[in-house]
Order: sequence, then structure tokens, then C-alpha cells
Amino acid sequence: MLNRLKAIKIGENIKLHIIKTDKFKTNLVSVYLKRPLIKEEVTKNALLSMVLPRGTKNYTNSMAISKKLEELYGAFLGSDVAKKGERNIIQFRMQLINDQYVKDQNLLAKGMEILNEYINDPYIINGFFKKDYVDQEKENLIERIVGRKNDKMKYAYDRCIEEMCKDESFSLYQYGNIEDLKNITNQSLYEHYKNIIHTSPIDICVVGNFDENEIEELVSQKLKFKQEDVVSIGREKIEYIPESIKKIEEEMDIRQGKLNLGYRTNIPFESKRYYALLVYSNILGGGPNSKLFKNVREKESLCYYIFSRIEKFKSLMMIGSGIEFSNYDKAVSLIEKEINEMNHGSFSEEDIESAKNSIITSIRGMTDSPYMLADFYYSQAISDSDETLETMIENIRKVNKEQIIEAGENICLDTIYFLRNKREDR
Repeated sequence: MLNRLKAIKIGENIKLHIIKTDKFKTNLVSVYLKRPLIKEEVTKNALLSMVLPRGTKNYTNSMAISKKLEELYGAFLGSDVAKKGERNIIQFRMQLINDQYVKDQNLLAKGMEILNEYINDPYIINGFFKKDYVDQEKENLIERIVGRKNDKMKYAYDRCIEEMCKDESFSLYQYGNIEDLKNITNQSLYEHYKNIIHTSPIDICVVGNFDENEIEELVSQKLKFKQEDVVSIGREKIEYIPESIKKIEEEMDIRQGKLNLGYRTNIPFESKRYYALLVYSNILGGGPNSKLFKNVREKESLCYYIFSRIEKFKSLMMIGSGIEFSNYDKAVSLIEKEINEMNHGSFSEEDIESAKNSIITSIRGMTDSPYMLADFYYSQAISDSDETLETMIENIRKVNKEQIIEAGENICLDTIYFLRNKREDR
């Protein structure tokens, strides 16, 4: 049983989303602060997500927080940042076992009290965050930013987007940059936090098995926010016809090349054509049955991996692959050939059904995780969409071949990014 209730307005810019399900033995409370994705904030927001877990007013260090969470039957409390289109999301999460499985019938209420303190009463000394905590987390964040190169596949994917959207906010890395980090102090970080906690649109998602009326009352009682001058965050620009194809190469000490192609689809997620685009991308590179996998990886033995993915909010289609350095030209040529054949309808009804089934399986897979459910419905909320998982599945099933071909007509290659070795052997 899964029942998503209509969003409840519990403040001027605060919405509560209740997702009732008996699938889990835990309850999850997620609080999302929505910010514009801008250079002036992104590094500070990332640092905040690391400093806040270090202490609260009553639990002044990580050890004290951990002990308190142990008392709550091993509850989880954490925070992170995310990028959803050109929005920077600061998210707080509390997950704890459902009251019905323990003797303590007020467990969820106690958990929300800690979550509220975590957000609204961080550990402060002399009016600011503790300097030692901020300095330590700055070092940890530097390691994280530098360490992004360790995952070459993800790094190349992100770098392709950064080059492709160089003059757009979407190019910003969600964990910021080292240059801006150097100028952040414990004072400036706290002043920033005081500002965003009062001026951010807030969404609260609660996932679990409970009485929905009690949850609404509990959230209103336990999670307190004072807001003023809340920022308005508009829709990102997605219509874009590239004047020419950017070709970017970056060298690194690696043994396998990472080739990424970024396409502008010019199809917003609000459009009915968006579902056809999802099926298009899946037929092209959605898995072992896709055209790229079968024809470029298997038949031509060109790739170690290859996939196609849609960036929903920015309406991009990204193709990623791992290749031998010498196969660059051939791989680019074959990928473009597959795109061209897709646009001319060279795919079967069996391809369409396979792609639809793959997407539907992924959608249904979201119900296996309370985190994914909360994230999905939060994404729907910031998209101003009331669609449920089931209506999405219905819309996927309705897509036909003509619509898929039509979706392909809008796709334009924008950027080719290649992460290669330092030798000139291509």
C-alpha cells in the first residue's frame, strides 16, 4: 500500500508531503531547503551540510549526538546537499524505527525534536559556529572536492556538463570549489546560515506507516521555522540550439578513456513529449538491450561501458562511455550513427516495449527505499507536478513510435568531452 496525500501548507512557504506506506519498518522525515544554484552560495551550502552534524545546542559534539541517536534505537540523522536543475538543495534527514516495533510510543516525536534542534539550534560559541569545527570540515570538504577525480566515470560525466553549461548555473558543482572555500570563516558561515534558514522555501517529506492526522499535528508542533523575505527561484532556461559543437579534452593519468557526449533535447519535463524522450533515451542507451550497448559495445567491441541518461530539470541527454584512447573518432562516429538511425525510426516495437519495461521497473524500484520515495515526491513538488508513480507508469505505457521519433527531432549535440591519458597516441 502506497498513498501519497496532497501537499499540506503548514506555513507561508512550508509544505508537508505525507507518503503513507506499510512497506518499511522505519519512518523517515526529510526537510529540504531550496536555494538558487549560484556561485555565491554553493560552497557555503556544502560546508554547512558538514558543519551542522558536528553539534547542537544540547549535544555539542558528534559523540553526544551519536549517543542520543543510540537511545532512539539507532536512529539516523544527517544532512547533505544536492543539485536539482539550477536549484541547490540542502537536505536534513531523520530515520528511525516505527513506534509500533518498540516500547516507546513517542519515538517519532522525540526524533523530530532532535531534528528540529539539529536545524534550528546548531552548536554556537560566542555567537558563531565553533571555529575548530568549521576549519576541520573545510579540510574535509577540500578532500571531497579533490577526491571527485577518483571516480573517473562520474568525474567525466560532471565535467562534460560543466563545459557544456559553462555560462549557466547548472555547471556549478554541488560541493562548490576550493577557491571560495578559503574565504569562508566561522562567522561568515553562520551569518549565511541565519539568512538561508529564514529565506528558503521549505518542504518536509514524511515516509512511513502512521496516522496522517497525527503526523500533520506532530510536524507542526515539533519542526519550527521563522521565515521572512523568502527567495523566489524560477525555472531554468532549457531551450538552446548550439551554434557549434564544443570539443573538450582533458588529460589525466588514466588507462581508459572516458568519452561523454552532451545533447540539448529542448523538451521540458512539463511537456507530454518528455515521456517519449525518456523512452528514446532508454532505447538508445538504457541497458543491455539498448542500441548503443548492442551495436557499439558488443558488436564493435568499442566500449567497456556505455549509457544514455536524461537530466530532467535541465532537459539534457548525456551519453557516457569508457573506451580505448585510440577509438575516440570511431566511437563518436558510431554514437552519432545510432542517434541518426533512431531519428529515422530504425528501432522495433520490441525495442520500445523493452525500454518501457526497463523504465517502469526503475520507477517501481523507488518504492523499495524511503529515501528514494521522499526524493521522488520532493522532485515532483518542486516541479509543481501532482503525478504519482502510477500515473507516470501509465504515461510511459502510452508512448508510441511516432512520438519517440518526434522527440528525437529536437535533440542537438552540444559538447563532446574526452578524458584521456597524457600520451599523444590517438
